[in-house]
Amino acid sequence: MTIRRARAPEESGATVRDRLVQAGLDTRLADLFLNMPHKVMVAEPRRSFREPGVLRDEVMLVRSGLLAKFKSDGSGRRQIVSLRFPGEGILPHEGTADYGVQAIVRSEVLVGKAEDFDAIVNDNPEVARFFWKLVQRQNAIGYEWLVNTGRRDSTARVAHLLCETVTRMRLDPKTHRMMNPFTQQQIADITGQTSVNVNRVFADLERQGLINRRGRELEFTDWDELRRVGGFQPGYLR
Repeated sequence: MTIRRARAPEESGATVRDRLVQAGLDTRLADLFLNMPHKVMVAEPRRSFREPGVLRDEVMLVRSGLLAKFKSDGSGRRQIVSLRFPGEGILPHEGTADYGVQAIVRSEVLVGKAEDFDAIVNDNPEVARFFWKLVQRQNAIGYEWLVNTGRRDSTARVAHLLCETVTRMRLDPKTHRMMNPFTQQQIADITGQTSVNVNRVFADLERQGLINRRGRELEFTDWDELRRVGGFQPGYLR
């Protein structure tokens, strides 16, 4: 079997419009949403794109790359609490947002005003239903992450994150390698452990024959076993 080259989140091969339609939004409504007044902003990795504790009267849609929401504890330690892949977005937040936004990799983000977004939703109930479904999906992902950090061991946490990332990037893990978008510290910030332990987990996954690393490229040499180790059941991503 031929294994194709690694793909990064910014190389999804699909447009934002494609992603919205694939997620269930009618093509007319997808065009209406994308034609809303907006600006394209570049978010650089490893620095805050939006700080916590400020008004968030805007809607964001990832055109390329990968965004993360984060929160910090009293000592400044950061926890990444959710991810947004190309075609996914962050809805307006009433009042100040208690989370920040940062880029995992260099990302292009469409940013529009909440008032323009609200006008489209008010005039098109189908859009409201569509985004309500997306909110429910993000809730399901959040519940899965809570179980991942609260109940699974360190190896299972990383395995589950890799499986989810592959699935949300719409890769076939048996024919494609993946360009790992995360640093070891970012994986630690997602899975609630140290970067040193994440490094040990990756070495262990290689020893078990589940992955093969070439720099940042990951080849999934036993996908079914990786899913079993991570307890990954993709139904929550639908």
